Amino acid sequence: MKRLVAAFLLLAAFALPAAAQTYSDIDVDLPMFPDMEPIPNSPVYWAPGVDSNYFFYDGLFWDYHHDLWHWSAWYNGPWVVADPVYVPTYVLWVPVYYYRKPPHHFRGWKPERPPRWAEHWGRDWQARHNQVFQGPAGQVARAPLPMYQRQFTRGNYPRAPQQQAAIQNQSYAYQPREAVVRQHFQTRGINVTANPAQRGHSPPPPDGRRDEPREAPARESPVRESPVRR
Repeated sequence: MKRLVAAFLLLAAFALPAAAQTYSDIDVDLPMFPDMEPIPNSPVYWAPGVDSNYFFYDGLFWDYHHDLWHWSAWYNGPWVVADPVYVPTYVLWVPVYYYRKPPHHFRGWKPERPPRWAEHWGRDWQARHNQVFQGPAGQVARAPLPMYQRQFTRGNYPRAPQQQAAIQNQSYAYQPREAVVRQHFQTRGINVTANPAQRGHSPPPPDGRRDEPREAPARESPVRESPVRR
């Protein structure tokens, strides 16, 4: 039954305009802004205390639930189903270790490596994804966390997208680098200025795997930190 529901929601994500793709039920109902930590050697953050596959990258929160990716500009939704073709490569490269609720098909995969998305979603998905995320490679810094959202807890959390956009436009000046993230911002009425040094392209994973999203190598590792914890 869960597979049928997931398939229906994914078809809806492809068919509906972005502004109409809100899907709130992802088993995340946070009382306050979560503590988030940077993932080593990655521009992505994770939330160790959130019982979900919950991340932050390039100005958006991302959650993987029932084999669907969702995005939100705010920490507790509302959430929008994301076509997996347009999920940024750095999000997909988060190692299995950082998934708090890994799905069944992750079983047996090495915790220090990313999930095998090409094996799971197929070569057609990989080819389409790599067409979207292409262009000149470059060093990627972590986006600042939207700490202004800490003042909003369960009791006063703004649910309306228009209200959220108005608050974010006043409080968060970060401009996303990913073209798809910039489009997400625009669909929610969040101000996007002239293109910064955009990156539609990601360097290959550090273990050299070729069955995952990939493009030409970058000159440097995006972030230099301690190795992934086991």
